[in-house]
Amino acid sequence: MIDYGRIRSTVRPEEKVVDEFSVWVNTDVQEVQVSDDQGNHTEYEFHQVQYDKDEFIKVMDDKNAALEQQITDTQLALCDVYEMLG
Repeated sequence: MIDYGRIRSTVRPEEKVVDEFSVWVNTDVQEVQVSDDQGNHTEYEFHQVQYDKDEFIKVMDDKNAALEQQITDTQLALCDVYEMLG
């Protein structure tokens, strides 16, 4: 993973871009008005992280596992609530 930090561009970035080797993740996109000699124009400032494809798959797998565990915990908690009510 390479964290490029805050980046500026004149083109609004896509949330995820997949190329031959990498997955680029752009988050926290904000419009910024910039003044220069030619007048005002809009730029986009965002946080950019580059993952290699295998690394991105691992990150997504870890997130999915965490979500599955949260769902299981919620289901167990709901069972306890239903048992207390019944």
